[in-house]
Amino acid sequence: MKLTGNTVFITGGGSGIGRGIAEALHNTGNKVIISGRRKSLLDEVTTANPGMGSLKLDIENASSIASASQTLIERYPDLNVVFNNAGIMQFDDAAGAIDENLLTSTITTNLLGPIRLTSALIEHLKKQKEAAVLYTTSWLAFTPFALTAVYCSTKAALHSYALSQRYKLRGTSVRVIEIVPPWTQTDMLNSTEEPRAIPLQECLDETMRLLGTDVDEVVLDRAKQLRNNVGPNEHPYVIEFNNWLLGVE
Repeated sequence: MKLTGNTVFITGGGSGIGRGIAEALHNTGNKVIISGRRKSLLDEVTTANPGMGSLKLDIENASSIASASQTLIERYPDLNVVFNNAGIMQFDDAAGAIDENLLTSTITTNLLGPIRLTSALIEHLKKQKEAAVLYTTSWLAFTPFALTAVYCSTKAALHSYALSQRYKLRGTSVRVIEIVPPWTQTDMLNSTEEPRAIPLQECLDETMRLLGTDVDEVVLDRAKQLRNNVGPNEHPYVIEFNNWLLGVE
């Protein structure tokens, strides 16, 4: 992917990986617009990065997505990169009753939101000389963490959707790129101090380096074992991985 001269819209750009990539792209000569629900957080990021734009967006709300997409097209006619990064992760219990609010909000934010946003902007992107749609999935899309079963399922579904979309867009100017980060030191599940997680800056540096190549899947090194485990004999490693996360001997 070309890393300069783009007009980039990033969901979930107010914190964590989204903010880090937004700032990295801003600093390498791109026009960056971040979005999120909290205007105060967006203002904090744009103030720290003069020239960066923002647009309030509720990724759970279809009407908000439609309105924001129309505003983007009108305000930024050169928009050529859409980065679906916003996501939420909550503990659940697949062995019991799943809370309806958790189920609905996680699926709507992590799966329906990216599909709706990309759908609203795809015809505009096709008109650009070079364009890209990016999805942040997770290493857990391939080897799930059993205590966040709904989250992992949405990321697996988003991976599948990206594969289909990449096939359908072959021969167009639009590339589909999936970013597969490992456990990263962010606010998600209070992981900022987690020693087993990759430091945020290390995650950002590796992501940007790989984004500058021609790969369709930006699989960070620490995510490769989980990405490569998929197959008919994957279950033993699912058990091993979950035991490691939970400290089970």
